Amino acid sequence: MFLDSPFNALEEPEAGREPALEDRLGQFVSTARGAFSDSTERALRSDLANYAEWCAERGETALPASPETVAAFVDAMAETRAPATVRRYVTSLGIAHRALGLERTVRDPLVRLALKRMHRKKGRRQEQAMGLTWPLRQRLLAVAGDALIDDRNRAMLAVAYDGMLRRSELVSLQVADLLEEVQGDGSLLVRRSKTDCEGRGEIAWVSADTVGLVRAWIERSGICDGLLFRSVAKGDRVGERLDPCQVPRIFKAMARAAGLPESVVSGLSGHSARVGAAQDMVAAGIEMPAILQAGRWKSAGMVNRYGERLLARRSGAAQLARIQGRH
Repeated sequence: MFLDSPFNALEEPEAGREPALEDRLGQFVSTARGAFSDSTERALRSDLANYAEWCAERGETALPASPETVAAFVDAMAETRAPATVRRYVTSLGIAHRALGLERTVRDPLVRLALKRMHRKKGRRQEQAMGLTWPLRQRLLAVAGDALIDDRNRAMLAVAYDGMLRRSELVSLQVADLLEEVQGDGSLLVRRSKTDCEGRGEIAWVSADTVGLVRAWIERSGICDGLLFRSVAKGDRVGERLDPCQVPRIFKAMARAAGLPESVVSGLSGHSARVGAAQDMVAAGIEMPAILQAGRWKSAGMVNRYGERLLARRSGAAQLARIQGRH
């Protein structure tokens, strides 16, 4: 269960401590099962275990923590961790403390000041995954081999790009989620996503050439129903569900097979096809509402971040330089 290990490791009840704290935390663990996405549960487990270990090494009381302890933890983690990772740690600690009715702990001015120190020193900018744009997509598809696993990889990459899918969405697709239209293109039912945790479902479009690649994989693999993309073992044995962490590994392997430099390969992630499609849309001048609909975003923040270099070329400074005849 996702919070058992770190919470149990946080603190042995001390003599004289009110036992209700442990009782309330245990109740939270029990009732929260399935309330978070798998990735959030994994992050909570990892973050709280990391925090518990840090406290144990220093003889600090982990839970409930004082603002001073959390602020010191932030300062320590900021030395070696990315700002986004440290912010996630604080979020996880906030969830744990809210379970105990102590949500003010991580909102204390001491904690906020520690975060401000980190941001002033290291900034807030996050590294962005390399965009798997159209030219890169085409190159990877062109060099893929003739084995069954290559059919799967081509179909996965094409679907991820057209549908602008996150890796968890990609590996969760069912055969029945693809609806082929009379004209040859198709639609995908994205049953659940990062922004649709309750599973209302959203529809994504895929092109006719992508549908063809998916059909080739389905027919050759013999899959009739259930999960669309699965593991492939030696001897072309089709297995079960792919772990989301396999998606970036597949993209990286395709890039290496295409002879791309390691600097490009290392920049690819499970979100690269989503990033690349957004960048291609920005470059093509597609209006923001259409991009948001395709990527199932609620606001333009991520699109602006993905396409920031392209958007800079449309800035007032860039337009003025063109008017002035400067390039």
